[in-house]
Amino acid sequence: MTKAVRVHAYGGPEVLSWDEVPTPAPSAREVLIRQEAIGLNFIDVYYRTGLYKLPALPSVIGMEGAGVVAQVGGDVTTLSVGDRVAYPSKLGAYANHRTIDADQVVKLPDAIDTRTAAAIMLRGLTVQYLLRQVRVLAAGDTILVHAAAGGVGLMLCQWAAHLGATVIGIVSTEAKAALARAHGAAHVLIGLDDLPQKVRKLTGGAMVPVVYDSVGKDSFMASLDCLAPRGLMVSYGNASGEVTGVSLSLLAARGSLSVTRPKLMSFIAKREELESASRELFDVVASGALKIEIGQSFALSEAGRAHQALESRATTGSTILIPD
Repeated sequence: MTKAVRVHAYGGPEVLSWDEVPTPAPSAREVLIRQEAIGLNFIDVYYRTGLYKLPALPSVIGMEGAGVVAQVGGDVTTLSVGDRVAYPSKLGAYANHRTIDADQVVKLPDAIDTRTAAAIMLRGLTVQYLLRQVRVLAAGDTILVHAAAGGVGLMLCQWAAHLGATVIGIVSTEAKAALARAHGAAHVLIGLDDLPQKVRKLTGGAMVPVVYDSVGKDSFMASLDCLAPRGLMVSYGNASGEVTGVSLSLLAARGSLSVTRPKLMSFIAKREELESASRELFDVVASGALKIEIGQSFALSEAGRAHQALESRATTGSTILIPD
């Protein structure tokens, strides 16, 4: 037997149940991972609340983790018992042990420990596709980053600065502003009040070619108004709720803008895409250009408390859960 956090009914953090469940056995193409660290992400909240539907109830939530291969299926040739591995996006992470298709995990290089891996796989690969695939960031670009002191935000600021961009970060408190500055943000704004006017002043009226917005409903229109003509709005999260009811004429009126709503799995669906993106992520972390801020950790059995902290914006950097 093993332990897992499951959702039996959609709702608040209180619905997360610490359950004893059978230790799963890997199928022919799967591996069993003894998990050492699990990443906490807003997508976990979406599954817990029912914004994203689970395949069945009860279900184990969580998308990313890292640990050691404990057992391999009969058809697996790329991994062995004892290998240190991590994965970025497969439901079922909130467990001491979990099975997963061998093609959905990557081996960890010696320079990356399992706690760091759990803090960077989903977030770091998100940053990789945002900066290197959705729109290839160029040196000299000025970009706007919402939630700049969060797990993805801090990585976005650092990686973009490493590539030669100027980052304008948006945060909710002075303490978070200091953190964003320490991780590469050249300018930091607190809150959404008068955001377009502030961005106009910082850019000398030019505005920005791209906005990275994980907040969603509350910031969407302000983000559009920060874009230069033919700019790109990258809406990659719903922390304040889903964006709905947007008229395409708004984009034309603001200078032929573009909007995209990407998701990680579209960029790592093929094995070679996952390996290539992970390799670039690990290299940037190992070089020191991307310093990982694990702002807090919780025991896996305290996942409900971790969700409360995340939803109340009491967290900074990445949050991980430690199996117990």
